[in-house]
Amino acid sequence: MYDFAVMWDWIGFAVRWTHVITAMAWIGASFYFIALDLGLRKAPNMPAGASGEEWQVHGGGFYHIQKYMVAPENMPDHLIWHKWQSYTTWLSGAALLMIVYWVGGELYLLDPTKADLSLWQGVAISAGSLTIGWICYDFMCKSKLGETPTALMLLLFVILVVMSWGYDQIFTGRAALLHLGAFTATIMTANVFFIIMPNQRIVVKDLQEGRTPDPKYGKIAKLRSTHNNYLTLPVIFLMLSNHYPLAFATEYNWIIASLIFLTGVTIRHYFNTMHSTGKGPNWTWGLTVILMILIAWLSTNPAMDSLEAAEARALTPVEQKFASADGFDDAYDVVLGNCSMCHAREPAWDGMHWPPKGVVLETPADVARHAKSIFLHAGVSTAMPPPNAIETMTPQNRDTLMAWYRAGAAN
Repeated sequence: MYDFAVMWDWIGFAVRWTHVITAMAWIGASFYFIALDLGLRKAPNMPAGASGEEWQVHGGGFYHIQKYMVAPENMPDHLIWHKWQSYTTWLSGAALLMIVYWVGGELYLLDPTKADLSLWQGVAISAGSLTIGWICYDFMCKSKLGETPTALMLLLFVILVVMSWGYDQIFTGRAALLHLGAFTATIMTANVFFIIMPNQRIVVKDLQEGRTPDPKYGKIAKLRSTHNNYLTLPVIFLMLSNHYPLAFATEYNWIIASLIFLTGVTIRHYFNTMHSTGKGPNWTWGLTVILMILIAWLSTNPAMDSLEAAEARALTPVEQKFASADGFDDAYDVVLGNCSMCHAREPAWDGMHWPPKGVVLETPADVARHAKSIFLHAGVSTAMPPPNAIETMTPQNRDTLMAWYRAGAAN
C-alpha cells in the first residue's frame, strides 16, 4: 500500500500538470488575440461595423478574420467564448498553492528567521493578500487613472514592488516569489471574470434584444486584456522560479522579481509593436539583456542563515516531531554522508556554489524540516543522490530513511 506522502505527491503532480495545461491554453489564446488585434487592417468592401480584417495561413488552410468593434448586425448562431482557460488556470493554481504552501507550510511557506508565525497565520496572510491587488487595481482602473493607461501601469508596478518586498519579509524566498505570481494572476483572472466577460455579455444581450450596444464596454474590456498581456511573462517566470534558487534564495529576491516585470514589458512591447507595424524596436532586447545581467548580479547574494545561526535556532513543532522520531540519528548520519556535500550552505562538491534548489541538509533541524522530501527523493525513489555521487547510498541506507520518516509521520 502506498504511503500517504506518495499519494499526496501524486495528487500535487496531477494538479500541477492541470495547471500547466490550462495555463498554456490561456497564454496561447491571449498572445494570439493580441497579435491578431494588432495586425488587423482596413480593407475595401468590409461589412458594416467591421473595423479591420486579416488573412492568415496555417495548417494547410487560409483563414479570413474580421473584427467588429461593437458587434455585427446579426448575432451568429455559433459564438465561441474564451473564458474557461483563465478560470481553470486560476482554480488549479489556487489548489496547487493549498497543496504545496498551505498543507506543506511548515517547510515551504514559513521562514522562522523572518517572522514568528503559526501555520494558520501564514495561511491567512497567504489567502488574504491575494485579494488586495485586485481591489486596488480595479479601483484605479475605474478612476480617472483609467484614462491614462501609462500612469496606471506605472502605479500597478509600484504596487507589485511593494508586495514583492512585503512577501519577502514574512515568507520563504520560494513562497514569496510564488505568491507574487499568484497575486498578479489573481488580478488577471479577475479581469476576465469581473470585467471582460460581463461586458461582453452586455454587448451580446443588447444585440439579441435589438438594441445598439454601447462601445464603451468593448473599450474597457480591451484595456484589461492589454494589461493581462503585459503581465503574462512575469507570471510565467514566477511560476517557474521555485526551480531556481538563484532567483528565490537570495537577499535581493524581491528586487529580482520586480525587475522581471520590467523584462516582461520590454519583451511584450517588442512583439506587440512588430505585430502592429511589421518591425519591432530592437532597443527593447538591449534593455532586456541589461536587466537580466543586473538580475544575475543580484542573485549572487545568498539569503540563507549561517550554520551557527541555524544550529542556535529552536526547532519548530514539525521539526521536533521528526528529530525525536525513532531512527533519526541513523537517518541523520545517512544524510550527512550522502547528501550534505551538495546540500550545504557552502557545498563541497567541485563546481557547485549553491545547494540544489536552495535545500540545505546540515543541522538536525535542516534534516528534520525536509523529512518528506528526503523520504520521497532518497527513500521511495532513487532521484537522490545523483548517479555520479551514489557510491555509499545503499538500499539499506534508503530503508533507514524510509523507516525514520514513517516513524515521524506516525507521531
